[in-house]
Amino acid sequence: MARYTGAVCRLCRREGQKLFLKGERCYSDKCSVGIRGYAPGQHGQGRKKSSEYGLQLRAKQTARRFYGVQENQFHHYFEVAERKQGVTGDNLLRILESRLDNVVYRVGFANSRAEARQLVGHGHFEVNGKRVDIASYLLKAGDTVSVCEKARNSEKMKAIIEVNGARPVPEWIDVDREKLTAKVIALPNREQIEAPVEEQLIVEFYSR
Repeated sequence: MARYTGAVCRLCRREGQKLFLKGERCYSDKCSVGIRGYAPGQHGQGRKKSSEYGLQLRAKQTARRFYGVQENQFHHYFEVAERKQGVTGDNLLRILESRLDNVVYRVGFANSRAEARQLVGHGHFEVNGKRVDIASYLLKAGDTVSVCEKARNSEKMKAIIEVNGARPVPEWIDVDREKLTAKVIALPNREQIEAPVEEQLIVEFYSR
């Protein structure tokens, strides 16, 4: 399935909540969810009753769009989570949170996950001292992410760091904003993951 290239604000409106896909705009009065809090399209304002399947589908789509993951990859993550010990839904979110692009966004080194994917793809980040340009790279406890030397001096990176300097950082990541590094202390548990995701509905969707 090809990556979605349309207006990302439509995705937030379709899910009926902010997915923070547009960076700084999502925190402003220009956010489309606040202006037009209904689904896009001709019948967006119509009242529709969701079936059990519909609720499960929406939960899966919300999670997939929130993390910017394509369908096949998301399904693969679910299968991996299902094979791991523990609660499948928690395992799934832990895998999604450990993606390199997500961590880059979480610590404020990018304005959005889409921008984080782009910056990672351009080779602006290192993991444990080695350059990694794969956005889906899964980090482990103890891994350190750092902005590469060349990117540190770019005006764009300086602007990103300045804008996101006050953004709260998850407690499972230790950030040094002076050295532009972030260390994964431990993979998060469910209570430490702030995401508009109903993981149990996703489990039910794939268990049909």
